[in-house]
Amino acid sequence: MDISLIPQFGGFVMTVIAFVVALSVIVAVHEYGHYIVGRWSGIKAEVFSLGFGPVLWSRHDQHGTKWQIAALPFGGYVKFLGDSNAASAKDEDVVYGLSDEEARHSMHGAPLWARSATVAAGPIFNFILSILVFAGVVLWQGQVSEPLTVGSFHDMPGEMQQELREGDEVIAIGGVQVPAFEDRAAFRDFGDAVPVEPVLDYDIRREAREMRVRGPYPYPPMVRQLSPQSSAYDIGMKVGDVITEVDGEPIFAFEQLRERVEGGEGKPLLLSVWRDGEMLEFTLVPRRVDEPQEEGGYKTSWRIGIAGGLMFEPATEMAGVGTALWEGVIQTERIIEGSISGLWHMVTGAISSCNMSGPIGIAQVSGAMASQGAASFIWFIAVLSTAVGLLNLFPVPVLDGGHLVFYAYEAVAGRPPSDRALRALMTIGLTLILSLMVFALSNDLFCP
Repeated sequence: MDISLIPQFGGFVMTVIAFVVALSVIVAVHEYGHYIVGRWSGIKAEVFSLGFGPVLWSRHDQHGTKWQIAALPFGGYVKFLGDSNAASAKDEDVVYGLSDEEARHSMHGAPLWARSATVAAGPIFNFILSILVFAGVVLWQGQVSEPLTVGSFHDMPGEMQQELREGDEVIAIGGVQVPAFEDRAAFRDFGDAVPVEPVLDYDIRREAREMRVRGPYPYPPMVRQLSPQSSAYDIGMKVGDVITEVDGEPIFAFEQLRERVEGGEGKPLLLSVWRDGEMLEFTLVPRRVDEPQEEGGYKTSWRIGIAGGLMFEPATEMAGVGTALWEGVIQTERIIEGSISGLWHMVTGAISSCNMSGPIGIAQVSGAMASQGAASFIWFIAVLSTAVGLLNLFPVPVLDGGHLVFYAYEAVAGRPPSDRALRALMTIGLTLILSLMVFALSNDLFCP
């Protein structure tokens, strides 16, 4: 059972709180990466700030670093010795007044390797946070047992012809062999190959004896996942809802729902929904969505924002730490690849630029994920941490990636860019970032 952090999403205050919590965790980890690697590298941190503006609380540690919480909780920074601002611009009055020994402990007088490691540590710590969270989820939830075994049944409406029992090992459904669950591509193909019939034969192994029983179609039109900022979410559908009719026609398979949504090309749909023994009706309008494809590229489809699954919860077994960490790495890699692909396709015009969300959109998703439970919210923090880490690696001045480009130039040329060139490039970078923020904010306000 999950714990809802926001009982009823829609409250502005609770949405802001969810956003601030998510952002604060990610920023704290990012900036701590800069701080701790800088300290290990011999670079003195003067200020570690969570937030900007007036200081609400502060203290100095034994290393002379001032730790503070500021009034505007929408970011943070580490100010190293010799920095003039949060973007690590050089404070010439301070730097040129340092002795050689003191300069070694400044951000601008430290060896190239120390500066590079300190700057790269922020995004790397974001990726590490994501990997650890994803791995933790795997360790907590476990991995699906092989062969596929019935764990527990989901609540469903009406009387189903159900001869399956908990603990049954499922060998085949409707004559289609069940592949290994860990082979995601093969399991998706299996789902497509199962005959769409209300009652099917299940070949199972029960107490070491193979037999054939009857059971319902394995993929009912049940809401197993609900996407924030989707039409289904906006009208108040919930995880666990079972759609029994579309425009008055009964359905029993998720595939039937998908066909009606995609075939309607955006036409409003009247859904009859079973929820905890009560029948409800919802009218929703599918939305055009750009979805990444496994073979590369994007496909524009009509979607209502729900995902289905098996009619039963598969039995699980404890995952090893190594397996969990590897799953965390794979999940983080998928997010990075998807983000880069999405950005490229937006730049080339292959998909709509409305796919880029700004602070309002991110705040709305934060609140929506928190309303679905602690696990969903923590998962979202991990996804957002990967995105923040990737964004900071872009080769734009004022971002970490821009500083790494400067250091790469210094390594090749044997000298850093001139102070004048750095100031000009930082101004250009800041302009680009502000322009991107304005563009993303306009998406939040004006995109459908």
